[in-house]
Amino acid sequence: MRRWTTALAAVMLAAGAAVTVVPAASAVTEDCSVVWGSLDRQDRTVPYQTQALTNVRTGAHECFDRLVIDAPGTSPENPLSYRVGYMGGNVIYQDASGIPYPVAGGDVLEIMVGANTYEFDPYRVVYPVRAGDPLPGVDLTGYRTFVDARMIGGFEGRTQFGLGVRARLPFQVFQLDNRLVIDVAHTWGTAS
Repeated sequence: MRRWTTALAAVMLAAGAAVTVVPAASAVTEDCSVVWGSLDRQDRTVPYQTQALTNVRTGAHECFDRLVIDAPGTSPENPLSYRVGYMGGNVIYQDASGIPYPVAGGDVLEIMVGANTYEFDPYRVVYPVRAGDPLPGVDLTGYRTFVDARMIGGFEGRTQFGLGVRARLPFQVFQLDNRLVIDVAHTWGTAS
């Protein structure tokens, strides 16, 4: 009888340990530490042919908000030229004309990409938006970092956007096939 009681206690102890281990493992969350910084980023690669910018979209993630600029035909091997940097205020001046466009937020990222909102041959608009207007299809409701996203203009094969953010926060820029990605962290250091 004593062996049976000892065996039963061992099985119950093992089962109890297994039950307590499972919830602890499922409570682990992603570490949101970032080391991106907030200085300007740029790649002045000049493409052999002008690319068409077909869409701009956003996504909210656990540790950052993401802006994606779709430019078919680009890749890390055939990169889209870009410049991304904080303006230190809430106004972006349109390239060439100097017209000021306000963008809401605690600070504003100016995004300049080497792509047009139209195709040349045959000529047709592929991303219809006017200077100063919010980006079509971009709804920032519920985002932790993004506040506003506006078209600023286009000039000589470049397109200019304003991305209003809650505050000056670290960001990264990278390229994937057919798109340029800009991530802006929710906080400095580890997010909670």
